Amino acid sequence: MIKITVNGKTQDLENATTITQLIALNNITQPDMVSVQLNEEFISQEDYESIELKNGDEVDFLYFMGGGQPV
Repeated sequence: MIKITVNGKTQDLENATTITQLIALNNITQPDMVSVQLNEEFISQEDYESIELKNGDEVDFLYFMGGGQPV
């Protein structure tokens, strides 16, 4: 079992988990609208499947938000 932090909250994972699997475990419904930081470094979406999380990793899901004021 490994312990990681996701958006400031501790999560225990039973098996080796990729970022793609972590996205599914956290019920991220629009993963194409989320950027992922692993230990304060942005990760390319092409690498989500190949990066396995390790004990003590810190993951942040950053959501794109639209908005602004009409001109």
